[in-house]
Amino acid sequence: MRLAARPRRALASVVGAQFLSSLADNALLIVAIDLLMQQHAPGWMTPALRVFFYVSYVLLAAFAGAVADAAPKDRVLMATNLVKLGGCGLLLWHVQPLVAYALVGLGAAAYSPAKYGILPELLPQDALVGANGWIEATTVLSILFGVALGSSLVGSSQALVAIGAVYLLAAACTLAIPHTPARDRAALAHPGLLLRDFRHSLGLLWRDPDARISLAVTSLFWAASATLQFMVLRFAAERLGLKLSQGALLQIAVAIGMALGALDASRWFPLPRARRALPLGVVLGAAVLLMTLVTQPIVAAVLLVAIGALAGLLLVPMNALLQSRGLLRMNPGQSIAVQNFNESLASLAMLGVYGALLYFDAPLLPTLAGFGGFLVLAMAGITVWSHRLGPASDALAAQNV
Repeated sequence: MRLAARPRRALASVVGAQFLSSLADNALLIVAIDLLMQQHAPGWMTPALRVFFYVSYVLLAAFAGAVADAAPKDRVLMATNLVKLGGCGLLLWHVQPLVAYALVGLGAAAYSPAKYGILPELLPQDALVGANGWIEATTVLSILFGVALGSSLVGSSQALVAIGAVYLLAAACTLAIPHTPARDRAALAHPGLLLRDFRHSLGLLWRDPDARISLAVTSLFWAASATLQFMVLRFAAERLGLKLSQGALLQIAVAIGMALGALDASRWFPLPRARRALPLGVVLGAAVLLMTLVTQPIVAAVLLVAIGALAGLLLVPMNALLQSRGLLRMNPGQSIAVQNFNESLASLAMLGVYGALLYFDAPLLPTLAGFGGFLVLAMAGITVWSHRLGPASDALAAQNV
């Protein structure tokens, strides 16, 4: 669908701000990992960076959506970029990297509901899949360039200053996002009720057949993505003999694939056919299993591009489907907060398991094989589950909640 000029400019503004903010996030992660290595921190602390990041999402899930709904979302996007900048500043002041990255997670927890929640306010519903494709593709490109930026800054005394400047640019970009009124200015008026409302919203989405499938898939694959990010670094070091800066660049292959998959997702899997993407998850898990056979960087890069493309094709229609269902049942900021809660809780669990495996010195290849096998079985189960549920009825979609 071709957008009119005003919605097109609005989408471009959101995409630009998202690109810069995510660029800084990913560069900062690489620099934080390097700081831990310089401090000779134990191996489990590397995935713990993400654990501390996702703890903020889980603990603040009930309130992040309310923040996004109580204030104009363009202003929320600016404020949360400044919070992330504060986390970068803590690293500059030699605060423990886990604590500093937790503050970045705090900003990200409030940023995400506003980022996704503003799309239905700016765009027609039939443009949501395409808009999500641009957001996801831009996010993946920001991972690509963010990893490259972080790798180039490893060891530099000005690394954190440069990343802080990117956060400032992201905050400045939000000024170009069209101003939208607050969805619900009273969302924060009664903080004691937010937890109850959040539990109610959580139940609403899990009882909706389409939203249930979407939550299961996005939770599984964002958790898998968070864990695979660290597995790739370990794989690069142990299997391919690459340094941190080189191994981090190997993640660019995944980013390229995800960008390609995300951009094609709206063509192959528009909103009415979103569930047809589910079998791709089984293929993705099988591709991870193939990684155990790889010993050459070029082969690894090609396979990681394929893994990224499959992930992009799967996640974009699932995100759009979840947003569409959430918009029918609650304020958009709240539905995104519920999504983030589920995805972050799943990420904490999977990263916790991986951190425990590192603590007990589990070998790389069995760990990678178990990871891929789990994805195959989980996605096969979700696909069968989807067929048994059947499509959501029009009556359900129109049901008042």
